[in-house]
This record gives sequence, structure tokens and C-alpha cells, in this order.
Amino acid sequence: MYNNPLPERLKKARKKSGLSQKKLGIRAGMDEGSASGRMNHYEKGRHLPDVEMLRKLATELSVPVSYFFCEDELSAELVCLFERLDEEEKLRLVSQLKEK
Repeated sequence: MYNNPLPERLKKARKKSGLSQKKLGIRAGMDEGSASGRMNHYEKGRHLPDVEMLRKLATELSVPVSYFFCEDELSAELVCLFERLDEEEKLRLVSQLKEK
């Protein structure tokens, strides 16, 4: 059975940012009265955010959207590091990796 990495990644990134579920939800544009509950459902995997909400959460947590879909820690770290590079650095790194 496939275990969706999104709930765990979301919770980990939120905790690393030091935000409560409610605060993150509000900052991502959720109604103050439902933000905590919605975030709890996302982190428990009961519901999944739509793509637009996922983009907002990623922005607030300073991670790329692809971070939420990484199945292991090394891949998650790699996509975060890659996202910090400028376009020229990304192209150079991709080229280097293709040569191997």
C-alpha cells in the first residue's frame, strides 16, 4: 500500500518553521475559524490540499511544492537545495549529473 508522503512532509516543514497549524493556515489564506482543523486534516492525511493551497503552504514554509512529494529525506533535502540555486547554477548541475 502506498503511503502518501505529503502529510508527513507538511507537518515536518511546519514544525521546522515554528508555526502552529492555525497560524500557518491563516497565513496561507484560510479562515481563522477553520485553519487549525483544516491543517490538522492535511497533516493526518484525512484530506489533501488542492494545488493552489499547496502552493500557498509551500510559499509560507519556504519549500518548493515538489518537497511535499519526496518519499525520503535525502530527496527532500535535495529539492530544497536545488530550489535555492539560480537558473545558471541549476543548468550547470543538471549538466554535470548527466555526464555521470
